[in-house]
Amino acid sequence: MKKENIVLALLAGEGVAGLIFGFIKNSQVENIFGISSSLIGWILIFALPFISLLGLFITYLIGKKFLFIFQMAKFFLIGVLTTLFDLGIMNILIWIFSISTGWTYNLFKAISFLCATIAKYWGNKFLAFENKEGKDMKKEFAKFLSITMVSFFINIGVASFVVNTIKPQFGLNVIVWANIGGIIALKRLGISLDKNTSLKL
Repeated sequence: MKKENIVLALLAGEGVAGLIFGFIKNSQVENIFGISSSLIGWILIFALPFISLLGLFITYLIGKKFLFIFQMAKFFLIGVLTTLFDLGIMNILIWIFSISTGWTYNLFKAISFLCATIAKYWGNKFLAFENKEGKDMKKEFAKFLSITMVSFFINIGVASFVVNTIKPQFGLNVIVWANIGGIIALKRLGISLDKNTSLKL
């Protein structure tokens, strides 16, 4: 298994653990099923990268016979990383400007969505499917972006509806709710790849 695949698995696992840890900390829940929430967070930080790497290694072994299994595993991990990348950029902008609602939130979400979508395109092309051919790349990328614009408006619309119309629920603070809005909207990030980055079955 290539080094970049190992790094991909570890980053995805650590990123998910960090996201969960952040949610636990910001929600100010002290115990989950009688276990300290802080302890659960630290266990996840150490355990999830290992679990992620183990899962990718298993699919790598299976992929020696059925390549698409390994490709799908990498595709999934790239999806996880780009989701975290999206939320990370959004949270950095929220932190810098201390704004997590209104039209400014929509702008932050738009910026983070576009950055994550571009990262997902390159990750799937060169890591998941290892398509390193440069032929017609500009045309291919332009096509990808044109398809992306449909999801762009849906993504921003869903996030804005959750954050600005529904507004915080269940006693959650505005920052946690801004992230929940972002996560719900990110369900729309799964854009179909064109024939040059699709699975070679």
